[in-house]
Amino acid sequence: MRPLGPAPAQLAPACRPAEAAEAGQCGSVSWGIEARDKLKLGGAKVEDSKFEIEIQKKQAEKKRSRLGHAASKSLILLPLSSASKNAALAIARSMSSQSSSPPLMPEPSVLRNDSSLLTRRFGKEVVNYYAGTRLNRYSFLRTDALFLRRAAASPAARYVVLRDLNPLVADRRRLACLGFADVRPLIGPDPFRLTDDEAAEQFDSVAAAQTPLVLFLGTVEGDDADQAVDLDTAQNGLVHAQPYFALDATPRGPYAKAADDFWSNQEAKGLVLQANVRNMTLNAEAASMYAQARSMIDWNVRNPFCAGCGSPTLSVAAGYKRICPPADRAYPDRPALDCPTRLGVSNVCFPRSDPTMIAAVVSADGQRILLGRQSRYPPHWYSTLAGFLEPGESVEEAVRREVWEEAGVKVGRVVIHSSQPWPYPATLMLGAIAQALPGHEHVVLNDKELELAKWFSLDEVSAALRRSLPTKNAPTEDIEHDALRLPPPQAIANQLISAVVSGFLTNSPKI
Repeated sequence: MRPLGPAPAQLAPACRPAEAAEAGQCGSVSWGIEARDKLKLGGAKVEDSKFEIEIQKKQAEKKRSRLGHAASKSLILLPLSSASKNAALAIARSMSSQSSSPPLMPEPSVLRNDSSLLTRRFGKEVVNYYAGTRLNRYSFLRTDALFLRRAAASPAARYVVLRDLNPLVADRRRLACLGFADVRPLIGPDPFRLTDDEAAEQFDSVAAAQTPLVLFLGTVEGDDADQAVDLDTAQNGLVHAQPYFALDATPRGPYAKAADDFWSNQEAKGLVLQANVRNMTLNAEAASMYAQARSMIDWNVRNPFCAGCGSPTLSVAAGYKRICPPADRAYPDRPALDCPTRLGVSNVCFPRSDPTMIAAVVSADGQRILLGRQSRYPPHWYSTLAGFLEPGESVEEAVRREVWEEAGVKVGRVVIHSSQPWPYPATLMLGAIAQALPGHEHVVLNDKELELAKWFSLDEVSAALRRSLPTKNAPTEDIEHDALRLPPPQAIANQLISAVVSGFLTNSPKI
């Protein structure tokens, strides 16, 4: 079965940028840089009178000292003044006409200057788009009400806000991270005032629907933090870090009016929703944070009722668990139901990731790659074969089964290459490179999931990789009409194909 994986997507429209500073990083609500005669931004010059510049001296010095690093930051907290809205729109028009290069791929700090035995033996670790987060998720603090209360209301707290699973962005590269004061009208002064036990004991399904979902993403620590603070915990001492949360601000039920007002305020500041996130234009750092937020919010929204008994569920553990409370104060006369989820640990109470294999299949002689296309793909667009793992099946077995079912090719050796979280809604792509068995390379579309599958020479694939077409709307004037097109570098399919062409099997690169 083919998953809804990394398929071609339409190019997102240009978003209004909120980039009134050359450093481009999260800061305070009043954010900017010291006044200059001219501010050059995305090729456009903007008079400094267009912007309200308010920033603390300490933060300005920090930005200057870290300018080289900050230039690639992907998160920004920048509510523009209303006076700057026209300037932001002008910049957006300028930026929309410029060509865009692919976002930076993740580079986790723990892998920088890596000279480990594993790296010397197997090569550099491949970290795919949507992975490589710099957040410490602190899973053991998700039930620590003291920590969550302090962190959520901290002046250093940052909120990634979604509406219908689409993120609020400063521009097409960066998320807009809001402060507690910005989201307080929606979530109230103390969103984690109750412990999980207290929330379960006082559970009222009607009251629980009065406020939007807030979940804890993690913390940024050390030099990566823009504004680290000391946060108390119940049993783990002080945590010195900057906390990040996700907020589902989709207008619903009782808080629909407040949510609509919230979004109107963000639009007035020059911030917008990015509706076509699958284009993968966010910088890698922002993409990893968005992937976590989207998958967790989606899981909570999809599971308002218990899979064991059908009763309303309660989100606990800062959004990472849903429980079936024994009683619901909204319906005091309703008899309590016995529920198997209360008898022990149940997998239906926790978020899940759906494992999916995706493989670059190489011919027996190592000179060709098997690629397939679905009918929904743009013309001449091909990708690697993929499919969901079934229960009781290893990744290697799934590769052999799926490749034979979809293309009729029998595969022998399978080597796992890398993985990629795919937050649509919560898939884990398990990338592999496989080799076909001699005499079993004839293509037969057994299950008809593909429109076409065929072998391509490494030369053809190498040329397609060099073209690097990111979307179906990419310019095609200088490309041959029938030229092969491949997914962009942000897709694990591209990384698998690149590995083959770069000599993964033979140590003899073809490009």
